[in-house]
Amino acid sequence: VLVRAAFALGGLGSGFAANDNEMSALAAKAFASSKQILIDQDLRGWKELEYEVVRDISDNCITVCNMENFDPLGIHTGDSIVVAPSQTLSNREYFMLRSTALKVVRHLGIVGECNIQYALHPESEKYCIIEVNARLSRSSALASKATGYPLAYVATKLSLGRDLVSIRNSVTKTTTACFEPSLDYCVLKMPRWDLKKFKRVSNELGSSMLSVGEVMAIGRTFEEVIQKACRMVNPALDGLEGEDSKLIDDEDLEAQLKTATDTRLFAVQTALEKGWTVDAVHEAT
Repeated sequence: VLVRAAFALGGLGSGFAANDNEMSALAAKAFASSKQILIDQDLRGWKELEYEVVRDISDNCITVCNMENFDPLGIHTGDSIVVAPSQTLSNREYFMLRSTALKVVRHLGIVGECNIQYALHPESEKYCIIEVNARLSRSSALASKATGYPLAYVATKLSLGRDLVSIRNSVTKTTTACFEPSLDYCVLKMPRWDLKKFKRVSNELGSSMLSVGEVMAIGRTFEEVIQKACRMVNPALDGLEGEDSKLIDDEDLEAQLKTATDTRLFAVQTALEKGWTVDAVHEAT
């Protein structure tokens, strides 16, 4: 199960428990920062997706942006590479999650901006709603920059009683805020960690956020944006490098693929350079 502290930002005091002892230890840690804890099903390995939705007082409702996490569920969104728009969803899956997002926001009666996070089973259409943030979140800042849709500005106007049709998009100056952006380009957010500054600190990633910053890359293709992001996060690299990155120990490659760390992306590239098949990398990660 997943143990989470309620009303905690950045996954503070959360973690996965495989037995009663781990459950007790995590619950004690979570109760140290909150009076309430949440026990959820362990959905590690499912796809993690997000939709940004805005709704006005007249019940006009649009999805501004959808994003997909590069890492499977189990790693905090703040520690995961995030791509907009989603890269692996079928048209049916995209519209299924979009229509659900609109129904949820209308049912909750949210006026303004909201962020909804999903877990989607990779081999079926089974999905779960992880959480709904009825506010601007970290992801909203990425969505706003990625699409050129001023979410904070529009959300403020909506909370003052204006409707989407009457608000002009302050970025494009031509469309109204009731216009859904469509992307013919790719945007990628990559986190940055400073874990090497501290001795004896584990670099394993999980449900609690460890990153201290992030970069955003814009390009025509996924290949282009991931190369740009790698260069920005680590200026010593020429892009997404495997063996040339000097970050991966060749002798222990399989363990580095199985464990989610701040360098696993480079372990994946190293494995592909060494002739691993995509299926073998998928199985290990």
